Amino acid sequence: MIKNGKNNGRPWLIAFIIGLAVYTYFRMNATIDRPEEMTALAFMRAVDAGEIGDSVVRVVNRDEGVTFISGERKTGDGAKTAFRVNLVPGENEKLMETLREKGVGVDVRLESGAISPFVMNLLFFIGFMALFYWFVGRRMGGSGGPFGMGKSRAKILTGKEEKCKVTFRDVAGIDEAKEEVQEIVEFLKEPARFQKLGGRIPKGVLLVGPPGTGKTLLARAIAGEAKVPFFSMSGSDFEEMFVGVGASRMRDMFAEAKRMAPCIVFIDEIDSIGMKRSGAGALTGSHAYEQTLNTMLVEMDGFDANEGVIVIAATNRPDTLDSALLRPGRFDRQVVIDLPTLKGREDILALHGKKISFAEGVDLKKVARGTPGFSGADLANLLNEAALMATRKKLDGVDMATLDEARDKVLWGRERKSAGFSKENREITAWHESGHALLQLLLENTDPLHKVTIIPRGRALGSTMSLPEGDVLNRTRAQFLDELVVLCGGRIAEQMHSGDISTGAAQDIAMATDTARKMVCAYGMSDRFGFQAFKGQSALQQGDMPPPVSEQTSREIDMEVGRLSREAYERASKLLSRNRGKLEKLAAALLERETMDGDEVKALVEEEDG
Repeated sequence: MIKNGKNNGRPWLIAFIIGLAVYTYFRMNATIDRPEEMTALAFMRAVDAGEIGDSVVRVVNRDEGVTFISGERKTGDGAKTAFRVNLVPGENEKLMETLREKGVGVDVRLESGAISPFVMNLLFFIGFMALFYWFVGRRMGGSGGPFGMGKSRAKILTGKEEKCKVTFRDVAGIDEAKEEVQEIVEFLKEPARFQKLGGRIPKGVLLVGPPGTGKTLLARAIAGEAKVPFFSMSGSDFEEMFVGVGASRMRDMFAEAKRMAPCIVFIDEIDSIGMKRSGAGALTGSHAYEQTLNTMLVEMDGFDANEGVIVIAATNRPDTLDSALLRPGRFDRQVVIDLPTLKGREDILALHGKKISFAEGVDLKKVARGTPGFSGADLANLLNEAALMATRKKLDGVDMATLDEARDKVLWGRERKSAGFSKENREITAWHESGHALLQLLLENTDPLHKVTIIPRGRALGSTMSLPEGDVLNRTRAQFLDELVVLCGGRIAEQMHSGDISTGAAQDIAMATDTARKMVCAYGMSDRFGFQAFKGQSALQQGDMPPPVSEQTSREIDMEVGRLSREAYERASKLLSRNRGKLEKLAAALLERETMDGDEVKALVEEEDG
């Protein structure tokens, strides 16, 4: 039985029935012995030869006028074989007398309404094809079966569905974006008020922002506020294995939207069909996607009027979209939904926190200050992790300690306390993390130290965690240089302890090299090159495209990156050498406690100064 457009039956049962029917059909046709066809003259010769005498011959009369004789006859080796003789209707009376004279038993039957084997096979074939079409159509065809692949797969919400119950009250942390789309909702409710002054509502709105910032949630809120038909579809839903399906679905979706105007069409992840058709990052070798994009361009702003249909799309890769898609008349407006600010994080935590039981003393403002760079999805995940942790701990409510632990887990991974390490490895890890933590305190242009631990988290054997005091909107050259020094501290501290180096600094080296290269090539923070940017770092380039930089410049870039890394390493080495006592004391404390927060590390270092 099919309810609500979903196949609630078991597909394996249908497949089994089809397989059984096919097997039975071919099995029956393979095992049934076909009787030997004989002429009337050959039959009489066999009777005269005595080959029929010991068997009973069945004479069948059908009211359709078909008459035949069937039975068995002896062969030369003594075996018996079936035979059949087709006779002319109405000329079998004399034959009956002849058979009786020869001593052949005769069994006369009258059959009426029997179906011939040809008709049976034809009916079975038609039934099998109907069952096959139904099965393939329900499982593969989607809208309209295999011959309906060009039909739109958009989900239509009319305002009564559960998803349409989301309104602007359920969206927090993106107040500016809500204000921009609010006028679209007002236009859909009162179009005459805007048309009175000659204003034209944007035909398309592109929601741009990093993953998890609330683009899809905002689109659902628009549907809930406007109370108009809402078509929702993902960009990847347009394409199939057949060329032209995407363009057909696009036309069908817009045709249906025009019939239900005013309405909203929402396309999520539009970059999957709206990528550039030429230039860097363009689609290559795929004309199907280009046909889908061309169809969308025409539907949004072509010869046909498209009044009352507002297209809202979401993407986190606006740089890959085709320029024709972004021009006025198609996506007139781009709404940037960035990572939430401190105030936005407070609002998001308060919104999601309504469903969670908190213990006394929980300060969500403090949690918001400690989560810079978190998206709305990250904050929701943090609260969910905290609730799960509190449940495992059998607490009555989520407390601040659990929230801090959940934040650390989301940022750096879960602690692996069960991982066993030798004493030597624990000492190396303690010195390594102490090197990072001490430099984090000694340098001026670094983020405040949050926590240092030698308990493995994620793939790291230990972690030194820092959190900025507020939203990071810009970074200076001095901050980058001090960051390079901190990254060098782990390797240097290891070498000071054991006289050798290990692979534990691999991630630090990669991060330091990447930071130094960005300073030179992207941020113009190099004394050698100054106010310049380089798209590439290597003179080698595939194809006929010219290299982004000359071979000489590429070598100089590598030399400048190496200089920044070497100078940072030398600064870190001098600082740790001058503060060897603090480093040893911090490493010993870490071996004893395993985890220390920033205040504990700061107190220990200041105690050493005193």
